[in-house]
Amino acid sequence: MQPKYPIYIISKGRWESRLTSKALEKMNIPYHIVVEPQEFDEYAKVIDEKKILTLPFSELGQGSIPSRNWVWDHAIERKAKRHWILDDNIRCFYYWNKNKQYKVNCGNTFRAIEDWSDRYKNVVMSGMEYFMFAPRKTKVIPIRLNTRIYSCILLQNDIPHRWRGRYNEDTDLSLRILKDGYCTALFHAFLAHKMTTMTMTGGNTEALYEIADGRLKMTRSLKNQHPDVVSITKKWNRWHHHVDYRGFIKNKLIRDERVKVKKGIHNYGMRLASA
Repeated sequence: MQPKYPIYIISKGRWESRLTSKALEKMNIPYHIVVEPQEFDEYAKVIDEKKILTLPFSELGQGSIPSRNWVWDHAIERKAKRHWILDDNIRCFYYWNKNKQYKVNCGNTFRAIEDWSDRYKNVVMSGMEYFMFAPRKTKVIPIRLNTRIYSCILLQNDIPHRWRGRYNEDTDLSLRILKDGYCTALFHAFLAHKMTTMTMTGGNTEALYEIADGRLKMTRSLKNQHPDVVSITKKWNRWHHHVDYRGFIKNKLIRDERVKVKKGIHNYGMRLASA
């Protein structure tokens, strides 16, 4: 079963590794990879040109924000209700069952998240947890509501927000959505094997993370955007932000009675969360 909403990979300087692209190719999932014009030829050597979308700008010095907003507008032009936006350093995907991770070789997990999200009027941002945060033989809940969504994101297109800033854009958008009373859904039942920050060249590694005091600038930026819920800490000899999501427990799911719950394997995520 295939995803019903368009999937976009935003990529820069990673035509050789192209981890997410390779993963989706193996799973036979349709997608588009979004690149800057000066890198089109390099990506076209290794990816079908029909799958490549070329941005109308380059080297703006704003990280991935312009690319993310361009993708959002592109999805709206396609008249899609939602769209997926994926980082380009995801090696593979898993589903979680009986405290074990199993590699996924088809689009069912994407479709399950879509179908589950469509059950509710106010779930506007959902996605997969990182595999390293659901270690094997550890009990985890299948879905966690009202928290941040990173790197493998399903977004509803008609919400009154866009990506902004330069740092921590995933956390910032998650918080703005939650402060508006919407819900987010982070699936632990479905996991993304994303490479950890600064372990690969390309992307935002050189532009954002490796500049002087880059991590401290990132944490301060989020603190300035959301001083009511963000604090700055230092762990493992690096600066980190800490977000208090407890205040968003009050954001409750609102069922969309127009959506019928279907039976079948794509309903797996719904069954997990039915309680």
